[in-house]
Amino acid sequence: MFTSKSKENSSVPEATPAKVGASIIAAGTTIKGDIECSGDIRIDGTLKGNVHATNKVFIGSDGMVEGDINCVHADILGKVQGKVTVKDLLNIRGKAHVKGDLFTGKLQVEPSASFNGNCHMAGTASVNVAALPGASSMIVGEEEPEYAEAE
Repeated sequence: MFTSKSKENSSVPEATPAKVGASIIAAGTTIKGDIECSGDIRIDGTLKGNVHATNKVFIGSDGMVEGDINCVHADILGKVQGKVTVKDLLNIRGKAHVKGDLFTGKLQVEPSASFNGNCHMAGTASVNVAALPGASSMIVGEEEPEYAEAE
């Protein structure tokens, strides 16, 4: 009825690494210390420490981070106090409140959000600050800034 093959004769594929899912700090949770995440992380609670993620950091509307953030992409809807370094796109949305310096490739800030600090954008000599429809965008270069209405 049941036959077994010898392990020596059967070919077993090597184990493939599991896909890394998102880490979550739930609302009502407070963590004190630095977090290193090899993937995405969502923070709906409170973190008193630094975050280093290899992909995306999402701060929910009830989330709060008191420390530096370093990642590839970030969406902030909650509160952040510290330096935020984002390799690609940083979205500050909703009723977010960010206090600290920003270092990013691209920045998008909704009118309902607030940001207090300096913004440093990486890239070429001329950088286009992403703007929402109806907002004006600013091209920052080595010469006097030029202002243009967003289409």
